[in-house]
This record gives sequence, C-alpha cells and structure tokens, in this order.
Amino acid sequence: MDLNPIPKIKSFYADAKHVMGVSYKPDMDTFMRTLKVVLIGVLILGVMGFIISEIIKFVAG
Repeated sequence: MDLNPIPKIKSFYADAKHVMGVSYKPDMDTFMRTLKVVLIGVLILGVMGFIISEIIKFVAG
C-alpha cells in the first residue's frame, strides 16, 4: 500500500495544467447562450419541484 501522496499530487497538477491549457474563455455570445440554457433548466426544475410539493400537500392533507 503506497501512502506517499506526492505522485498523486503531481498527477493532479499535470492534469489541471492540461485542462487549463486546452480551455478557453468563451465569447459573450457563447456565455449568454449557456446562461440562458442554465436558467431555463433551473426554472423548469423549480416549477417541477413546486408542482410535486403541491401534489404531495394535496394528497397528504
């Protein structure tokens, strides 16, 4: 059993460096499109949660 954390830390650092190298800052159009999709998803999940909670209250009460 290897208890030395140094190789894992080095591997994580190399992976993080690779991710930072291939990633890029999105332009405003891409950012706004992503923001809209995320907000619509959050809204849909919120509405579904509200509807389910109201159904549960109706059935239980």
